Amino acid sequence: MSGRRSYAFLATSLLAACAGSSAIPQAPGLLPGASVSQTRWIPTAGESYQIQYSGKLDSGVAARIYDLDMFGTSATTVAKLHELGRHVVCYVDVGTWENWRPDAKEFPKRVLGNKDGHWKGERWLDVRATSVLEPIMAHRLDLCKKKGFDGVDPDNLDGYQNNTGFPLTYREQLTYDSWVAKAAHDRGLTAAQKGDDGQVSDLVKVFDFAVVEQCFAQGWCKKFNRYTDDNRLVVDVEYYKNETRFQQKNCPEARQNHDTAILKRLQLTAWILTCQ
Repeated sequence: MSGRRSYAFLATSLLAACAGSSAIPQAPGLLPGASVSQTRWIPTAGESYQIQYSGKLDSGVAARIYDLDMFGTSATTVAKLHELGRHVVCYVDVGTWENWRPDAKEFPKRVLGNKDGHWKGERWLDVRATSVLEPIMAHRLDLCKKKGFDGVDPDNLDGYQNNTGFPLTYREQLTYDSWVAKAAHDRGLTAAQKGDDGQVSDLVKVFDFAVVEQCFAQGWCKKFNRYTDDNRLVVDVEYYKNETRFQQKNCPEARQNHDTAILKRLQLTAWILTCQ
């Protein structure tokens, strides 16, 4: 597991407002102040991407797509980013329970499994319990839509590969992940495949683009070429501290794979390093 949202709990209080005024050219197909709803937006390979879940939001980062925490981001912030020509993706955890979320009490204890590694207050979910999880996740996606987000970044789609405390199978995970994608699409939201490199051949058929973490450091970025071969965006988020390695090693591989590589800190503040 990576540092995908180690400080996401800070977002509720810290991402309440949009700061800065620097604009970039308007994203294709996006009218100022409006989200994509009639025709689903599909991010193309190579588009610029920013992820920020904590700290005061910096809207001056020159990225066409912003990935922000759904609970911690207001509709006003989303609208301001649209006015600046950005698309906005909402981060939603669909595979683990986070005890700081406002809907945490809606999860019965029977669907809560083992702790998720070193992430305090987080436990794996039993994705077989669709009658319990689907209404909760559907409500979260409704909030994404209501706030004006264009897409969803659904985290922890790979429980079957982890020590969840439940005997999850490939097929059960695929069923749940496919439902997540369909539920997003039913609301006009673009859906990202978040990680789960073991199911790319199946999930590329239902998700629109991909956000992966530490694929360069772990050596499996090429698995997601199924997306870029179809001119769909793959974002590789890395967390190591060696900026020279990023520019000299990570970026050439990303260019070869047509990926968008970004270097972030575990806190997932506004700080970002992109390929030169």
